[in-house]
Amino acid sequence: MQARSASERNPRPSLYGYQHSLACAVGLDGGEPARRHDQDDQACGTIPPFSVVVGRLAVDPAAPKNPISRGTTVLLVDDQPIIGEAVRRMLAGEDGIAFHFCRDPTIALEVAATVEPTVILQDLVMPNIEGLELVRRFRADERFRDVPIIVLSTKEEAAVKAEAFAVGANDYVVKLPDRLELLARLRYHSRGYIALLERNEAFLALQASREVLANDLATAAQYVRSLLPPPQRIGPITADWRFIPSAALGGDAFGYHSLDDDHIAVYLLDVCGHGVGAALLSVSALNSIRSEALPQTDFHDPGSVLAALNKAFPMERQNDMFFTIWYGVYRVASRTLRWAGGGHPAALLLPPGGGSQPTFLESDGPLIGAVEGLEFASGEATVPAGSSLLVYSDGAFEVSYPDGAMWPFADFVTTLTTPPAESVRRLDALVARIRTISARDDFNDDFSMVELEFS
Repeated sequence: MQARSASERNPRPSLYGYQHSLACAVGLDGGEPARRHDQDDQACGTIPPFSVVVGRLAVDPAAPKNPISRGTTVLLVDDQPIIGEAVRRMLAGEDGIAFHFCRDPTIALEVAATVEPTVILQDLVMPNIEGLELVRRFRADERFRDVPIIVLSTKEEAAVKAEAFAVGANDYVVKLPDRLELLARLRYHSRGYIALLERNEAFLALQASREVLANDLATAAQYVRSLLPPPQRIGPITADWRFIPSAALGGDAFGYHSLDDDHIAVYLLDVCGHGVGAALLSVSALNSIRSEALPQTDFHDPGSVLAALNKAFPMERQNDMFFTIWYGVYRVASRTLRWAGGGHPAALLLPPGGGSQPTFLESDGPLIGAVEGLEFASGEATVPAGSSLLVYSDGAFEVSYPDGAMWPFADFVTTLTTPPAESVRRLDALVARIRTISARDDFNDDFSMVELEFS
C-alpha cells in the first residue's frame, strides 16, 4: 500500500495554509484581492445565519434575537481581517452556529448588544483598546457579565493566561487552534451560557408565578379575615381576639354572635394543616355555624352542633382533612355556660381578678369528621361576674424554644393568669411572651385566641 503524505492524511488546512489562502482572498499578500468580500463569502459557502462584521455592523435581519432559541452565536473581536476570515471558514457549514466579526474593538460592546452572542472570541492584542481592558468592559456591563469570553492570543506565557482569567475570561486559546477543538470549545461554552439563560428565564417565570399566587393568597387571606367578627361588646360580654396565621392562609377560624336575647355563642375551630385547602374547609365550617345553616340542629345545644358538623364534614369528602372545635353557649339570665369540644384544647375560665387557678372546660369528644355517627356530650359551668373565658388553638401553647425544647403548658397557663402590666392587654402580653420564647416573630402554627370578659 502506498504511503500518504501528512497533508493527504489530514485534509484540514494548517494555520499557514489558512493564512496564505486568506491573504490572497482579502488582498493582504501585496496584490489585489482575488474577489470582492461578498463574492468570497459566496465562494466559501456562507449560509444565511452567518454574517460578518468588519469595522461596522452587518447583521442578518432574519436571525432570531432570543439567544435561547437561536443556538450558538459567536462574536469574534479581532483587528485582523485574516483572522476573521479564518474563523469564519472554520465555522462555515456548521448547523446552528451564527458568526459575527468585529474588527474595531471600540464598538465591540455596541456590536455585542445587537447580535447577542452566546460566546465571545476576543484577541488579546488590538489597537485603541488593550484586550484585557476590553474583557473588563464586557464584565462591567450587566448585559455581558455572564457571556463566556474566550481569549485568542499568540502568547503562551502562564502569567498572561492567569491575568486573562483574573479579569474575567472563561477560556484561553492560542490562535489559531484546530478546527475541531475550536468548535468544541465554542459549543461547550455556548451551551453553558444558554443553560444559564434558560435557568434565569425559568426562575423569572417562577418568580412571576409566585407573585401572582402570593397576590391571590393575600386576597383570599383578606377575605378569610373579613369573616372574623370585630372585637365588640355583646350584651354583658366584651369580646376580643388575636389571630396570627403561620402561612398566607391559615386553618383556624372563630366567631361569636347572639343566638337570641338571652344566649350568646362562641366557637373556635382548627383545621389540620395550612394553606388553601385548610382555609376553604375552615371557611365552610365557620359559615355553617355563624349562619346557623346546619339542618335539624339546635344551636343552643353545643353537643348537637358538633354532631351536625361531624355529619356535614366527613373527612373522606374533605380531602382527608378534619378539624377540632370548641363551641360554647352562654345564657345571660342564669350566668351559665354550656360547651362541647371535638378534639380541641380545653378552654380556660379565669376567675375574677386573675391570679388564681383557672377552670379547665374540657371535653372528650373526637375529631370532627373522623368517625361518622358519634354523639358529643356537653358540659356546664356557672360564670361569676368579672370572669374571663379564653378559647384558643393549639398554636397558642405548642411553642418551642430555639433548642427545640417545648414550652411547658403550665407556663402557658401562668402567663395567662398573671395580670399583665398596666395598659397591656392579656392577649398582647401572651403574643410577646411567645415571641420571646421562640426567638422569632412568626409562628410555627396558626395562633388564634378569643377572650370574653363577663361584666
